[in-house]
This record gives sequence, structure tokens and C-alpha cells, in this order.
Amino acid sequence: MEQYIVKGGRPLKGSVVIGGAKNAALGILAAAIMADETVQVDNLPNVRDTRVMLQAVEGIGAQVQYIYNNSVQINGKLITDIDVEYDYIRKIRASYYLLGALLGKYHEARVALPGGCDIGSRPIDQHLKGFRALGATVDLDHGMIYAKAEKLIGAHIYFDVVSVGATINLMLAASMAEGETIMENVAKEPHIVDVANFLNSMGANIRGAGTDVIRIRGVKRLHGTTYSIIPDQIEAGTFMAAAAITHGDIQVTNVIPKHLESISAKLAEMGCTIVEGDESVRVIAQNRELRPTNIKTLPYPGFPTDMQPQIATALALASGSSLVTESIFENRFKYVDELNRMGASIKVEGNTAYVEGVKKFTGADVDAPDLRAGAALVIAALSADGFSSISDIQYIQRGYEDFETKLKSLGGQIAKVDNEHDAHKFRLSV
Repeated sequence: MEQYIVKGGRPLKGSVVIGGAKNAALGILAAAIMADETVQVDNLPNVRDTRVMLQAVEGIGAQVQYIYNNSVQINGKLITDIDVEYDYIRKIRASYYLLGALLGKYHEARVALPGGCDIGSRPIDQHLKGFRALGATVDLDHGMIYAKAEKLIGAHIYFDVVSVGATINLMLAASMAEGETIMENVAKEPHIVDVANFLNSMGANIRGAGTDVIRIRGVKRLHGTTYSIIPDQIEAGTFMAAAAITHGDIQVTNVIPKHLESISAKLAEMGCTIVEGDESVRVIAQNRELRPTNIKTLPYPGFPTDMQPQIATALALASGSSLVTESIFENRFKYVDELNRMGASIKVEGNTAYVEGVKKFTGADVDAPDLRAGAALVIAALSADGFSSISDIQYIQRGYEDFETKLKSLGGQIAKVDNEHDAHKFRLSV
């Protein structure tokens, strides 16, 4: 079983290039099969989730050609199957985007209920409500979602709760519905806008993405395009938090600073210096004592739930007491026990973590409970005294490309190993 072995105690310094946004990529890869012409997707993150999604679209008959590491061409003309029931697709949450894409194009889809990280209840009722509003019948049977419509007709859809997944899924289906669809109380995250821009580049007619109301006028067909995915807001934020946690100095490049404003603001409150460029953000925390602050996760443009474990890890090293309130996912504090094993002092009551800052972390053997918490534990280990091992890193590999390579380039002492001999070798080498 692969794990990371880390020797901590060094500030991370230097520059790191951020890859494409995983959460945008998954919606875009699903949307790409809606055209019967070749679509080229550039700046695609080469992570486990995107590889699984590409396997799934290939499995139903789409042509997939890798151009190089971060570019792929997809052609959905030869799709012969509307059933997506492979075991591997259950492992990623965004598998449900294939439902919206296939329903929009073929008026029929059968997709396995999705999995992903166990960070809390993520019901799909808003997706199903939206499909039904467009005229589809939707049934759940033996772990599969089956949706079918004679034809899809535009509708007025009001989401009861703000849902990123439902917003993207309904955009996909409504793009090829007859007439106009108006979606209200939608999510506004940057990757929503990116998926909408991608669909528009294929000939869709979507307006209002990034606001509370999205208007979609359906089209009969979508055509080929070449499109580059936006930079990953959460990968960038993770390296920004790494600068604070290790008292380092990191410049993250190939980013959109506006997407990072909520993260930058909190790190500045904590005493870090933030220097924004046109496509970069530098976080300087050398020789600084981190200050406590309070965090509450909220839908965009609020503080992202996917950054909560990383910022809580930084607050665990601040000089004072902080509160972290999780308002999105109820199981997002599963990493706290692991972080406390490294010397943190965090207590969780309900959806709030009470963080009492400590001087330093100490090395320990910990398990990554999910994607973002796993990344936070790796960075905690890089700041800790001594050696740490982080197991279950398959979660981390779902969303971070070349994570250990990028950390090494910043001076981190980290190795990915799959046996005790290599782990021992690393310990001796450092």
C-alpha cells in the first residue's frame, strides 16, 4: 500500500505551478461527449478522478485520445451505450455528470450512484428534481439512476439548496432541451462558470453563470472546440496554506487571484504577507507568529469547505484560540483525531472545531481520511519535528497531480513508498 514518508521541520520556499481545476475538469469531460465532433481539453489535471472519468466515457463508446500529459481529445459520435455502471465510476462523486450529459444528448441515461470522499451527506435530490422538471422520468433501482424522456422541455427550476453538482448537471441536460430553462438559487463557484464557458464554446447558449440565476436556451446540437481549463483554486489554496503552516515563502503561479480572495484574506488576518500578481499569489510567513482567527465555510464567494482542513491545520499552530465552523459537510472534521496525534489541540462539538494553538507538531503515523484532509496532514507533517507517515494516500491522488514532486521542489523532504525497505532507505537518506 502506497504511503508518504515525510521528514519535517523545513520552511517551504520557492515557486509552484498550479494545474487545471479538478472540479471543473470533471464537468467538462462529461460535457465533451455531448458533441459528435472532436473536442480538445487542455490544462487537464492528470489525477485519479479525471482518469476514471475518461475510462468511463471510453467505456460507453466515446473516442479518447491523449495528446500529451495534460491534453486530451474526445469525440462522442460513436457512443453506443447509455449505461455507466462500472465499478470504478462509483468511486468518484462527479460520475453523476454523465447522467445530465447523456440525458441531454440521447434523452436517456443509466448511471451508477456516485461515491467519492465520505465527508458527509450529499443527496442528489436537487439533480432528480431538475431532471423531472425538464420532463424526464427518474427511477432509482439497485444502486443505479435511470432517467428517460421523450423530449426535454425547458423549465423554471428553483433549487431548494445551493448545489454545485445539481447546477452543473442541469446545465448539461438543459443545454440541448427545447426552449428556455431558468435556474434560480444556483451555485456560483468558478468551476460552474468554467463548465458554462466550455458549453458555450461548443455552441450552447448559457447566460448568467457566476450569478444567482442561469438562463439556458437549448440548442439542437453541440460542435467541437478546443478549451483550456481554469487553474485549480483548491490546489493553489493548499500551497498557500503550506506557506503558513511551514513558516515558508511560496509563490503560486498560473492562478486567478480573484478566485483565491477568501483564502488570501484569512491568511492575511493570520499575519501572513500576501503579494498578488496578475496570475500569481505569494504568501510570506517566514519569521512570523501566526495569529488566531475564526473561519466559517460558505458557498462561493465565501470560504471554501475544501480548504477547511488546510486552514484549520494552520490555525492549530497560531498563538491563541480559533473557531472553525463547517456549514457544508457534517463529516469534514474526521482528520482532527489524526492531527491531534501530531500534537494539535482541537476539540470538535457538532459543526464547530475549537482550536487552541500549539508551538509545533511532532511526527506521527497518520491516515488520510479524505482528499483535502489528507493534503492537510501531509503539510502538517512537513512542519513537524521528526518523521511522519501518511497512509491511504489514494485519496490525495484523487485531486493533486505530482503532489510530492511539487512539495520536493519547494524544499520538502517527502517520498512516496510502497514498502518498508524504501521507507527505511528514505529515513537514512535524510
